[in-house]
This record gives sequence, structure tokens and C-alpha cells, in this order.
Amino acid sequence: MNLTRQPSPAAVYNPRMLSEFDLIKQFFRRDRPGRATLGIGDDCALLTPTPGRQLAISSDMLVEDRHFFAGADPFMLGHKALAVNLSDLAAMGAQPVAFTLALALPAADPAWLDGFSRGLFALADACGCELVGGDTTRGPLNICITVFGELVPGHALRRDAARVGDDIWISGTLGDARLALAGYWKELALSPDDQQAAAQRMHLPSPRVALGLALAAQPVAHAALDISDGLVGDLGHILAASRVGATLDVDALPAGPVLARQDRGLRRRFTAAGGDDYELCFTAPVANREKVLEAGRASGTAVTRVGKIDAEPGLRLVDSDGAALDLRLSGWDHFS
Repeated sequence: MNLTRQPSPAAVYNPRMLSEFDLIKQFFRRDRPGRATLGIGDDCALLTPTPGRQLAISSDMLVEDRHFFAGADPFMLGHKALAVNLSDLAAMGAQPVAFTLALALPAADPAWLDGFSRGLFALADACGCELVGGDTTRGPLNICITVFGELVPGHALRRDAARVGDDIWISGTLGDARLALAGYWKELALSPDDQQAAAQRMHLPSPRVALGLALAAQPVAHAALDISDGLVGDLGHILAASRVGATLDVDALPAGPVLARQDRGLRRRFTAAGGDDYELCFTAPVANREKVLEAGRASGTAVTRVGKIDAEPGLRLVDSDGAALDLRLSGWDHFS
């Protein structure tokens, strides 16, 4: 998601500087057993895959004033930087194993690094994902994480696997992150409490790792991806890769608790094309509806059926009565 229109005070950095190696030792090296055969401290980390498993690898970059505001809370930023990568593993149905961190910093501020590393490791520990290496340098604030996961061969939830007749499902809720952004951008006025509640979804997304694992275990689902740039745009990637079309019930899309109190037009726009949700969109056979619901219950994640895969190309948006909606919606484009 592009955040560049939001003015924000510049981050304040402590003038006491750390060396690169002191920075790594103090904030990112951890003396505890991990999965890595060899972790931080050499030219490369060494990972030994579990026998009979495939590696799943994904990388995401977060750039200040493009993906997050200048002066963003470092704890939340550490969480989100890893969460957006773990969300990719969740979308493939992969178990997180390890990650690397490449970090460019304007200055080595201990207070900022303490908050960032605490947010990063709180989520890493919760998901069993070990930091095994990376790089640091001086420059504009830029965070690049590469994650490594494992899965059973043939069980990956690929974008090209949707089949005609599949149900389309969504995890969790959509739109509150985009609503928070609208409040920051002064597109609309939210109460302080609503702004704060919506902003939690924007700054602290929950990667649906447990749900992804449950959907891939049998597997229950056919195709999946995570919703980062808006559902309409992201679902389009599944349709293109699978060479199918879809009908989407926009009124069935599960709105976040703050967005649910807004008018219908705003709900439709922000659930269908809001962005920064990091929920899963997946397709599954009609015969697997109860299995999908059980996967949701087992993972503690709400799941909602919102449409179906069609043979006719294109995406058709309809209301709760099945009537066509003339909504001109698109996902985020990082170069627009």
C-alpha cells in the first residue's frame, strides 16, 4: 500500500551511535537453540530442510514514506515487517522456519532498535520463526525480510489451482486498515477511538499461518493468496493464473468492526479494494465447505464464503440479491 500522501513528523534518532556489529550483537543475535544448523555470525546461514518437505521462500521490502509513515512506532513496525512476510507463507500453507533481515537505517538509535527488535521477535517467537542472518547499512529507512517455510510437496496452495465451481472464501475481516488510512489522510473524520481501533489492523496485521496450515494439510483448499493490495486486485491474480472468472458478492464481504458502522458505499469500497488487510482469500470445492469451516474453527480464524469461481473470464461484482454492481475498483499499484 502507498502511504506517501500522509504528512508525519520525522523520526528522532539518538545521537549515540552503535557500530554495525554492536548493533547486531545487542539487538538481533539471540543465544538460544534454533532450527538453523548455523545461524547469525558467518558468511551464510545453514538450514537443513526436514526430509520429504519442500522449501517455500518469500521476500518483502518496506520503505519509509512508501509503505509506512515516517516516525512510525518501531515496535509496531517490527511486527508488521515480519507479519507481511509470514502472510505469504500462510497463503501457500507453509510452516514458518526462519528469516533474514536486511535493514538500512539513517542512524543506529538504541531506543528505536530496542522497540523494533522487540516487535519483530514477539511475532517471530509466536510463529516459531528464527532470525538466521541478514545485513545492516546506513541509508534511508528500508526493511527487507526474506522468510523460509516448509510444506508437503504437492500441498502448496498455488494461485493457478482454482477450479470452476469452487467457493471463494475470506479469512477474518476487511477494510479497517484502509479506513484508518482514510482517517490519516483526512478523507473522512473518525472519532479518536475509531481511528485508534482501525489503526490496529493497519499497524499490527495478523498473519493467518494456522489457517493456511489447516487448509493445506489434506489439502482442503485449491488456490490461495494473501490480500495486501485490495481483494479485487489480488483475486484477479488467482483468476489470471487459473484462467477462470468469478462472481463476488460484495455485500457478503466481512467488514472490520469499525468499518461495519460506516455507510454501505464506503463498506463496499473498502472491503473490496481497501488493501493492507493481510487476510487470506482462497478457493475450495463446494464439497469441502464443512472442512473449511472446521479449519477456521481449529485455527481460531473466522472464514466467510463470498463468491464462486466461474468458467466465464472476468470478475463480476454483485450485491446480496445477485444484482450487478457498477463499481470501478482496483488494487494498489506500487508504481502508480
